[in-house]
Amino acid sequence: MAAAGWAPPRLPGFILTERLGTGTYATVYKAYRKTDTREVVAIKCVSKRSLNRASVENLLTEIEILKTIRHPHIVELKDFQWDSDHIYLIMEFCAGGDLSRFIRMRRILPEKVARIFLQQLACALKFLHDHNISHLDLKPQNILLSTPENPQLKLADFGFAQYMSPWDEKHVLRGSPLYMAPEMVCCQQYDARVDLWSVGVILYEALFGRPPFASRSFAELEEKIRSDRAIELPSRPLLSLECRDLLGQLLERDPLKRISFEGFFAHPFVDMEHVPSAESLCKATDLVVEAVKKDQEGDASAALSLYCKALEYFVPALYYESDARRKEAIRAKVGQYISRAEELKALVTSSSKSLLQQGNPARELLREMAKDKPRLCAALDVASAAIAKPQPGPGDSCRRRKAKMTMTP
Repeated sequence: MAAAGWAPPRLPGFILTERLGTGTYATVYKAYRKTDTREVVAIKCVSKRSLNRASVENLLTEIEILKTIRHPHIVELKDFQWDSDHIYLIMEFCAGGDLSRFIRMRRILPEKVARIFLQQLACALKFLHDHNISHLDLKPQNILLSTPENPQLKLADFGFAQYMSPWDEKHVLRGSPLYMAPEMVCCQQYDARVDLWSVGVILYEALFGRPPFASRSFAELEEKIRSDRAIELPSRPLLSLECRDLLGQLLERDPLKRISFEGFFAHPFVDMEHVPSAESLCKATDLVVEAVKKDQEGDASAALSLYCKALEYFVPALYYESDARRKEAIRAKVGQYISRAEELKALVTSSSKSLLQQGNPARELLREMAKDKPRLCAALDVASAAIAKPQPGPGDSCRRRKAKMTMTP
């Protein structure tokens, strides 16, 4: 039964406490199981009286989708129940709040932090894409963070989600206007690529502190979305070329010209091969073993390449590791590998100068080595930055007073 006034509903087996959020037909509460473990959950309470035919269909689809999927970057549906007044979705609780709040507290996110969140979102979308599921309401408010410190992104609120193959087309208006693709706002037919537009808006907001179509009224917003002008990216803050390229391809008004899902997952800025995960450290260690072997054999060029490839996995391993002592141990090892890689780079460079004085076969070898040089140098730079102790910067004291949420490697 629903309790009177502002009190939460009563659900057997749970104690419902603070209200976490309210939507059109549902309210989400923090709750505890009445067991010895006192497990903390989030319970989405849907009032049956507020449901129309469309919202009933949305709710049933949401339950059907969440019942069948399990992914580390998608909020888990643990159970669902109902009584005469409400339907209850018992969800995984995310203590870190949502991405919208995370961005507001910092105004903008550094590119490296935005990239980690983007990689995690890409992992969730890849899983959904492989199961022909489109979210259709991607926005920072629907992206939750697992914990206040070193948070993992969790995609939530599948109230508008649909089973859609890439070639399926719809015309029903779904989602939030600020994050809605132009083809949806203009009431045209649309397909799964609308989710990629929303990803672009979310990334833009994370990097620049506001969505590209921020407006004072819906009429102004609609006018901006319906415009055929290309979206211009602010010159500040400075971003990598890869980041700007991806933003431009995601925020393409014409869905036929917009980046495809395959292009998005393969884009070098997304770099799904090096997403922080439990496997990152194992992959790095295997490559280091090979690097040491080549180093001992005197093959400096091969050893350098392997050390740098290992560092490309050590950096995400540092981000993934939550134990402070293990993180410091990894950081120390990475420092040793960087030092050796720098020594090998100097050795290889010196050898290259000698090779230049030799014949054509040597020049061919040099040409092959040069192809790898930018990537190797980048790997060394990124790894060096990752192990450097963070220096205090503007706003750090304020963040320490407020911050219960950090994203420091």
